[in-house]
Amino acid sequence: MQSAGFDYSSGSFWSAFGTGGFADEPPLLEELGINFEHIKTKSLAVLNPFRIVPDTIMDDADLAGPLLFMLLFGVFLMLSGKVHFGYIYGVGLLGVVSIFLILNLMSGNGIDWSRTASVLGYCLLPMVMLSGFSVVLPLGGFVGLVLTVVSILWCSFSSSGMFTSVLHMSEQRFLVAYPVGLFYASFALMTVF
Repeated sequence: MQSAGFDYSSGSFWSAFGTGGFADEPPLLEELGINFEHIKTKSLAVLNPFRIVPDTIMDDADLAGPLLFMLLFGVFLMLSGKVHFGYIYGVGLLGVVSIFLILNLMSGNGIDWSRTASVLGYCLLPMVMLSGFSVVLPLGGFVGLVLTVVSILWCSFSSSGMFTSVLHMSEQRFLVAYPVGLFYASFALMTVF
């Protein structure tokens, strides 16, 4: 198909504006670095924290899953009457920076900030489920207290397991779990109150 000297079917400049695209162009999700298989694998590792976590699980530090979980967390809080999107991202950023510094002080080989954000974001999944429960039932009573404590422990156990597996710090799991537990407790406070 030719019009006014332009060839729309080949890889010309104008084919980028059509629906055909370039012939050797990768799909959009692949170009953005979003891999749903990795998101599923890491989410299942969080949902089953008693399984041995391989140290290669965080070889790619994607942030698509954590951003999705933080968005879902904020949407569930909004549905329960609490609009805390700014607090969520602020506490998340401050927590990533502080836990990044703590882990690099504790371990010999260190970790980069994107892997820290990826682990903390993926392990937010139980807190997202808690915020989903807060839409249908109030968390101010005994059942809410139990669910909140369980979700904090679940998030802390999963993330400390991933951090100690990636950083080869098997003897320091409780030292890692304490600041991470405080991080997730701040998200639990947003959910309950």
